[in-house]
Amino acid sequence: MAKKVCVLVAGSWGTALAMVLADNGHDVRLWARNEEHVKEINERHENARFLPGVQLPSGIRATSDMEEAVKDAEAVVIASPSKAMREVVRALKPFWHENMLCVHATKGMEVGTLKRMSTIIAEELGCEESKIGVICGPSHAEEVARRLPTTIAVASSNEEEAQRAQNLLMNAYFRVYTNRDVLGAELAGAFKNIIALGAGMSDGLQNGDNAKAALLTRGLAEITRIGTEMGANPLTFAGLAGVGDLVVTATSKHSRNWRAGYMLGQGKPLQEVLDSMGMVVEGIRTTEAAHFISQKYQVQMPIAEQLYHVLFEGLDPKTAVEALMGRGPKTEMEMISQETWEQWHT
Repeated sequence: MAKKVCVLVAGSWGTALAMVLADNGHDVRLWARNEEHVKEINERHENARFLPGVQLPSGIRATSDMEEAVKDAEAVVIASPSKAMREVVRALKPFWHENMLCVHATKGMEVGTLKRMSTIIAEELGCEESKIGVICGPSHAEEVARRLPTTIAVASSNEEEAQRAQNLLMNAYFRVYTNRDVLGAELAGAFKNIIALGAGMSDGLQNGDNAKAALLTRGLAEITRIGTEMGANPLTFAGLAGVGDLVVTATSKHSRNWRAGYMLGQGKPLQEVLDSMGMVVEGIRTTEAAHFISQKYQVQMPIAEQLYHVLFEGLDPKTAVEALMGRGPKTEMEMISQETWEQWHT
């Protein structure tokens, strides 16, 4: 049954999700700040800045009026950059109601508070976090917009809400699973961007495939270690939100995080990299957040820590690699506490 769905905002990922929803027969309102952006989407059925060369379905209508976007909507999908999440949700709040399905697709954290996106959304809407779902998994907007086969998960502690989102989004090229581990899904989605930055940097340094494979493997161990310490299900990091999203973000030409890391590895200054990207690189902000999270939980995150030194303290990338390779002997298999395993395995 067709539904009215609001998508916030009209970046690459928000527009791609709007396309999925429109292909499923839903009436989609895509919110954008800029009137010229709105005009382009409505009159030319294009979003040339974020998805060049893609023709948008006629079922998508853009607007810069939040009330118009949300009015009578049964569901809202938020795909805002992490740094703008509070501002966007505050604009949404006057028009939101508790029966409205709310899912977000943002893979990042708030640096100042170290809070996850679902926590921020719940705070700003004044609702329980169980009302907020999370879209996660390997899903480059450029490929979703071309209707290439993509498989994701929707995480929610409320199974009914997860199934509502699953039914709303799933189609022949966009397969959707459900997952009840919201914490793990959000941590995996945010932290994998750090490792993708590192993978790009390794490639920029011409360190080869062996180095990148090791970086991804140890990066996944690092993400799992901090995630389980924070209370996530360790199995989430072996699924779509974890290893799935890590592989695609750390290896794909579409990955902003990989491209930013690659330029850093070639010796370009951080500001020059950011200026050339033209879009948000979530891994940079998340690296800063991870630096403080690892200290808070007293969990070692050596890859994230060296990237923090490169990004925010001017460390040479080659020196960061030498520091990682020169660490003292370790055992490969870190132990997850029995208490954590039993909590999720039963």
